[in-house]
Amino acid sequence: MTSTLDTTLWVVIPYICLAVFAVGHYWRYRYDKFGWTTLSSQLYESRLLRWGSPLFHFGILAVFLGHVLGLGIPKSWTEAVGVSDGAYHVMAVAIGAVAGFCTLVGMAILIYRRRTVGPVFSATTRMDKFMYLALAVVIVLGLANTVVGNIISHYDYRESVSVWFRGLFLLDPHPELMAGAPLSFQAHGLTAFLLFALWPFTRLVHVFSAPIGYLWRPYVLYRGRDGLPAGRPRRRGWDPVGEEYRR
Repeated sequence: MTSTLDTTLWVVIPYICLAVFAVGHYWRYRYDKFGWTTLSSQLYESRLLRWGSPLFHFGILAVFLGHVLGLGIPKSWTEAVGVSDGAYHVMAVAIGAVAGFCTLVGMAILIYRRRTVGPVFSATTRMDKFMYLALAVVIVLGLANTVVGNIISHYDYRESVSVWFRGLFLLDPHPELMAGAPLSFQAHGLTAFLLFALWPFTRLVHVFSAPIGYLWRPYVLYRGRDGLPAGRPRRRGWDPVGEEYRR
């Protein structure tokens, strides 16, 4: 029998977080378009960013794809295409551990850069700090579950956590499945949904931005102080008189 606490933790809170995630992004885009940005700090420092950013972004992309496979695709589907349970767990440990480690190292470099580079630290908001903390907790718990759940305890989350997760989106939640999961999996799931609720109000919104407009945007003409296009070599003699060169 499912208790009120289990229903609150594994049904009510996830749906509230998903609602905040959706409505919050609409509100942010509707009323804060100029704030919909990564607030890039590459201008201040690029050496550490050159290492930390690729490690973090490629790592988090691999982590996301791993979650799509592990949570979104039923176990019976992978078995139907010939992927045995043992092969799946070996792949999950190998790829998941590497992706999680790269993500964690990349984020550590970015946090170190943000804390030690003066101009970058000055541009860091309280929400940035809270976001980094929440993201670090989610990643560490996920990495721990990948290693411990697949190597030490051999807990098959695909028969419990995955079914509960898919049920939320199918409007058929099963809180009893998550209530019986190990504490580390419960903590990871709960903090992940809390991160979703926090998402719209941080720089993470840039995940849903793509510079599609650049495909048909007209060229931008940069002009030097003398009125000529920037980068145009100065030469002796007369220049054509036209709208582009008129002073």
